[in-house]
Parts: sequence; C-alpha cells; structure tokens
Amino acid sequence: MFRLLIATVLAFSSLLRAADQPNVVVIFMDDMGYADVSCFGAKGYQTPHIDRLAQDGRKFTNFHVPQPVCSASRAGLLTGCYPNRIGIHGALSPKATHGLAASEMTLAEVAKQKGYATAAIGKWHLGHLAPFLPTQHGFDEYYGLPYSNDMWPFHPEAKPGSYPKLPLYENERIVDADVTPEDQTRLTTDYTTRAVDFIERNKTKPFFLYLAHSMVHVPLYVSEKFRGKSGKGLFADVMLEVDWSVGQILQSLEKNGLKENTWVIFTSDNGPWLSYGDHAGSAGLLREGKGTVWEGGTRVTSIMRWPAKIPAGSTSDAMLMTIDILPTMAAVLGAELPPHPIDGKNVWPLLTGDSSAKNPHAFYAFYYHQNELQALTSGDGQWKIVFPHSYRSLGDLPPAQGGKPAQYRPEKVLSPELYDLYADLSEAKNVASAHPEEVARLQAYAAQMRAELGDSLAKQPKGTGSRAAGQSPLK
Repeated sequence: MFRLLIATVLAFSSLLRAADQPNVVVIFMDDMGYADVSCFGAKGYQTPHIDRLAQDGRKFTNFHVPQPVCSASRAGLLTGCYPNRIGIHGALSPKATHGLAASEMTLAEVAKQKGYATAAIGKWHLGHLAPFLPTQHGFDEYYGLPYSNDMWPFHPEAKPGSYPKLPLYENERIVDADVTPEDQTRLTTDYTTRAVDFIERNKTKPFFLYLAHSMVHVPLYVSEKFRGKSGKGLFADVMLEVDWSVGQILQSLEKNGLKENTWVIFTSDNGPWLSYGDHAGSAGLLREGKGTVWEGGTRVTSIMRWPAKIPAGSTSDAMLMTIDILPTMAAVLGAELPPHPIDGKNVWPLLTGDSSAKNPHAFYAFYYHQNELQALTSGDGQWKIVFPHSYRSLGDLPPAQGGKPAQYRPEKVLSPELYDLYADLSEAKNVASAHPEEVARLQAYAAQMRAELGDSLAKQPKGTGSRAAGQSPLK
C-alpha cells in the first residue's frame, strides 16, 4: 500500500512537472530555403517527417530572421536581440577574436533558471575561442563544428592556405582536429545520434535541446544510406537525411512519452545560397536569397509543435521573427528576462492561435553588412520599406552546377522602395509613390532604429543602445 502511495505521488509530481516545465527542442537549419520542405512547396522530393511535424503543429508562413547570414542570425535567435545590438555582424571567420559576450543571456541560460538540462549540438558560429563556446553560455554540453562547414582547406573559392583545418568539438575539447570530407558525410547522422542520446538521458527532467545542423550549407555531404536515394540530385538527398533526422527526434520524444509536453521549433538561419545553383535550395516565389534583405533572404520555413498548447494542422501568416523566441520562452517557463534591453517580444498568443492576438511590434528591422539598416517591415507584415543600398543578385545568369558557385552581380536600390507584401509577396512592384504616408511612417521608425542601433549607410555607425561583442586575447 505504501509503495502504491509513493508511486501515485511520484506520478502526480511528474504530471505537475510536465504541466509547468515543457521540454524545448529547437532544430535550426543552415541555408535552407523557404521552399525546401514539401509542406512549404518543395518540388521533386518529399519530407514526410517534417510534414508530420506541421500536421501535428502549426506552420508560420511569415517568419523571419533579423539578418540573412550565419553568425548574426544565430545571435538573434539565441539572445532575442538584433545581432548588431550585441556586436555580431555577418559570419565570423576562423581568425575572429570576438564572439558572443558573456553578459548576453541565451535561450540556454533562460532554461537554466528553471533547472533544465541543456545541450547544443551542431554548428555554433558565435565565437570559436574558449570564452565564447556554448558551455560558456548556459549549455551543459556541446558537440559540433565551431563555424560553417566550408571554412576549411577545401573551400571552393578560397586560395590555398586561406582556411585552417576544420575542428570538431566536444564540450571545450577538440576531438577531431582535421575534419575530412568523409567525416562530413557522417555529420547529420552524428548530430542526430547525439540529440537522441541527450533526450534519452534527460527524459525524466526538463531539457532544452538546440540542434543546429551544418546542412544544407555547402559543401553538401550525405551519408551512404541516403546517397542517390532521392533520384533528384545531391541537394535532395541531403534534405531526405535532414528529414530523417527530424523523424528520429520526433520518434524519441514519442517513445519516451514526451510528445505532448515538448515544444518543438523547426526553422532556418536564412534563405538559400543561390549562387550554388543545383547545390542550393529554393526560395520559391520569394525574391533573392541568403545575403539579401529581400524576402528570399529573411523569410524562412517555420513549424512549431506542442500538442498541449499549439493547435494541430493550423497555419499562421502573422509576422514573426526569431528574436521573439527568447522572451516567449521565458514567459512560458516563468523565467526572468535579462536586465539589459532586448528586441524580441512575447508572442505566445500568436503561436497558440488566439484569434484576438496582434503582433506587439510596431515594426521589425533588417540589417546587413557592417551595421547597414537596409529594410524595415511593419509589425503586421504588410508594408516593407527597402532603403538605398547595394546587394548581390544572379539576375538571369544560368544556374551553377556541381558545387562551384556562379558569380553574383552587384545591384543597387537607389531610392526608398515600398512593397505591399499582402498583395505582392515577390516584391515585384514598388508602390512608394502611391503610399507616401506609409513611406513616412516607416521612415520615422527607421529614424528610431538609427538613433538606437546606428546605421553605417546613414553615417551613424553606432547607436546609443549598442553593446560590444565579447573580445578575447586568445588566437
């Protein structure tokens, strides 16, 4: 009788824990385009596990990153800040001596407030030196590459000696000092195995898992079990393996009775790297891709599932951004926000399908290069102003083949352009002259951003709200 009572108490306690402390899994792709999964319009192959995630959860069709490039995008997701607020621009090189400052609060540190187990698996790219590694930012464990998988001696565009050997880390120790092409074929499987193992080891307590795949960033690599399986080329093969990986994560959650109370977030760091042609993904009807603030660069696939809270089989076209994840997660977990300013806001009502919910942002800003404010969108996602700047485009060049990139051509926006994204998702028609009131409204928001975070295009390189990245004397 006593044992039965104890078992009942433990079961009840477990239910209380489950109700108050959801697990959180973030699966973050690299260079995956808006139309690279079948439920978002991929052509020629299917991604059934990712599709099932959407069927069980909610698709977000107007979900963005704050900068369309590696390090900056990750900084926005993990800290809830515009990357330029915290001194992270572009993609950090292996020679960089700076990284994410210790004073910034990450998603992992939000979770640690509530006693969560935390793990980062995959690509980090927020500083490869010891003070900046994931274990210094709230993660109990780390396994993966410190930066992009093309930052190695085999880079197709680099001169010999441009990059050092590519290391693989476990926690703060290099476990493979010279990652080879053969090693890269195992990356997706290795990351997945580690992720499943972390779930298995922590199934009786709350956990936060950040799985940041190196794929589908070039160079593309796939395991033997998926090589040639799609019949549609290497990129499709890689997407099939990524889909398998998502399926393994979902299967582990279900096997361990964790599905109902785990918040799964699947998204990407930016749009496709279009210059790589048949080794790149697709932005669908969206304009341009990675490295631009056109919709193809910043609008990314997003799917979220939490059966206990998020309505299954639903779709939202609400404007959202990765910077909103941290404050929303803090609210859900009952954790404290950092004492310093952040840019994201709690958007939980929009995630759960509250019909009365509205986006709490007046606007979202899009920076690129060295602190250039290049575009700004109204909080409802309708109006987008694009400021004068230079950007890269392939135009009508023939697509590249076989992993060797085509050369972009420089293009320029000469005067502010306005787009009604409700009517013109492809940004084909500049309607600035027809809507001067919207141009003026968004210009006023831009002035606020320039004052707070700066704008090198407007000769305001630093704003009053900017914070420095972490600096290290190590090399």
